[in-house]
Amino acid sequence: MKKILFLTIAVVLVIAFVVFDVGNALSLPGIKSKLAELQALGASNPLKLMVGFFAVYVGVTGLSLPGAAVLTLLAGALFGVVEGTILVSFASSIGATLAFLMSRYVLADSVQKRFGERLKSINAGIEKEGSFYLFMLRLVPIFPFFLVNVLMGLTPMSALRFYLTSQIGMLPGTLVYVNAGTQLATLDSLKGIASPKIIVSLALLGIFPLLAKRIANWLRARRVYARWKKPTSFDRNLVVIGAGAGGLVTAYIAAAVKAKVSLIEAHKMGGDCLNYGCVPSKALIKSARVAKTMREGKHFGLNALEPTFSFKEIMARVQAVVKAIEPHDSVARYSDLGVDVIQGYATIVDPWTVEIKGTDGNSQRLTTRSIVIATGAAPFIPPIPGMDQVNYVTSDTLWEKLADQEHAPKRMVVLGGGPIGCELAQAFARLGSNVTQVEMQPGILVREDAAVAELVLQSLQADGVTVLTGHKAVRCGVESGEQYLEVDHQGVVKRVQFDVLLCAVGRSARLKGYGLEALGIETHRTVVTNEYLETLYPNIFAAGDVVGPYQFTHVAAHQAWYAAVNALFGSFRKFKVDYSVIPWVTFTDPEIARVGLNESEAKEKGISYELTEYGIDDLDRAICESKAHGFVRVLTKPGSDVILGATIAGEHAGELLAEFVLAMKHGLGLNKILGTIHSYPTWAESNKYVAGNWKRAHQPKTLLRWVERFHAWQRG
Repeated sequence: MKKILFLTIAVVLVIAFVVFDVGNALSLPGIKSKLAELQALGASNPLKLMVGFFAVYVGVTGLSLPGAAVLTLLAGALFGVVEGTILVSFASSIGATLAFLMSRYVLADSVQKRFGERLKSINAGIEKEGSFYLFMLRLVPIFPFFLVNVLMGLTPMSALRFYLTSQIGMLPGTLVYVNAGTQLATLDSLKGIASPKIIVSLALLGIFPLLAKRIANWLRARRVYARWKKPTSFDRNLVVIGAGAGGLVTAYIAAAVKAKVSLIEAHKMGGDCLNYGCVPSKALIKSARVAKTMREGKHFGLNALEPTFSFKEIMARVQAVVKAIEPHDSVARYSDLGVDVIQGYATIVDPWTVEIKGTDGNSQRLTTRSIVIATGAAPFIPPIPGMDQVNYVTSDTLWEKLADQEHAPKRMVVLGGGPIGCELAQAFARLGSNVTQVEMQPGILVREDAAVAELVLQSLQADGVTVLTGHKAVRCGVESGEQYLEVDHQGVVKRVQFDVLLCAVGRSARLKGYGLEALGIETHRTVVTNEYLETLYPNIFAAGDVVGPYQFTHVAAHQAWYAAVNALFGSFRKFKVDYSVIPWVTFTDPEIARVGLNESEAKEKGISYELTEYGIDDLDRAICESKAHGFVRVLTKPGSDVILGATIAGEHAGELLAEFVLAMKHGLGLNKILGTIHSYPTWAESNKYVAGNWKRAHQPKTLLRWVERFHAWQRG
């Protein structure tokens, strides 16, 4: 009610402005007609004129009414350059702040509530550099001041910050207009202000904020680097620490543009993805899937067959796959590309120097203009009492620790219900292990929609996995030679015995041992960077799992482009890393692939959407292959074919997702997908069919009724 009353008063004042023709009085002809009278008042009672002028100016700007420009000119005619500038400077800033507060009081809550997610990046920008943005807008008078006031009121900027920035930012423009107002009597229109000299002055004002930002960045960098001595020359243009996906791509790009780059790796080239993660896990999953297919021979008109195999041979095949892909990431390949590859442990000793302790025992120091930290992440081991007493493995260590076993572990506990836990739980179950999966959350795959997680849960259970959700691991131990994990479910504790415990509860960034603490580079769970992937030091960057926010190989490679380009060419132009279209896949059976928003995220963030679904059980190719299960779900803007996100659950979901990733990246809607020819019979047709379902739901029903009448008329 207070807001309604406040808004009503404002509306009444605006109506009064129109009814009493105040706008005409504040026009240039209206002001000129009263100029002599006002000058006479100023001669007899200057204080009264100043107070009255100040109040009118504050009222006009506070209510966002037209006339501020003419009043600024009038200030020059009545009070001269100095006094007029002072009056207008304070009156305009106070009035702008009143408009700012009015906008915030009446509109901000509802706007932020409705569009909060879309405004998140804007809010973050305002929090960080809002003063600069506002200062730049104030220095360019062609941008409507009233609009700046209203829009800034919708952001988190504080009123004091807004006032002070406006006071300083509007001063140059105010001075220009007040000075022009000293010649008010000779002006026939506001266009008369736009002399070449003034136009050049305003153009220079527009350049000033860019110069100011450069100076601010220089001062910030000078403060950061104050305690370090910068070399006069450098051994390298770029040093990259870590040869995982992020480091490899960074080094590749640097070498491609002929920079002198060193890539430092302490262990294995290719990082986690090649040696412990993506590659070996997918090789194992494929073997497990073939075993499952053999058992399902009856689905294909064949006799069902229980597979016989040596788990040791399966693990040998996994390593053979790694060896086959290894040359892509090898020292030899990158050396041929022009990268100086060094095997050793890197420590950043100052912002331009990296010390390398080689695996051969020798040490060296390299100076470099820029550094990229791409040290990756490692499996997180939860602090569960007794963990050190039992046989546990991680997604990194299982390949070595289980490599020589003739049979898969008879009893396995998988700790964690995320993508890694689900993938490996299913694979080991299909290879004969009795698997119990323990997840503390109410469900598995908590970032996915409930229907998606339920589909995977049913598949895991069908493969024999015992899934315990809502169970918290509290203790490990050994009793009578039997290893066990104690889990708590709603106050009831029970034991689960195992031969091997697989810990898959997430990964933590590798932050220790690289000299980050000594340099004062901020870390929380990851290295803290800005939108350009810069750390505290503008020449030290981070990319990949060590920085997040997504721990995917393809995201690390994506970030590597920004890190490399900003590190090498940032003095000319820097690029903000773009996370707007990030796909990811969970390689369970069925596969789960997603890009953009899913339904649960849209609801959580208050984003309006329409959901369109196509059941893959209706797809001809899926029926042919006895894999007719799953679905394609697409979220679009209401009444539009613009794609907000897509989720695919089913066979080859990771491959099918690429069409939606391309569409979202380049602004193509469902109509474009529907209008694209898809080969028959293929899995990709499911993307076309979901677009067709959207089209049917948005048929022009009125038009179709008239078309139906037209056809009836043609039939006679």
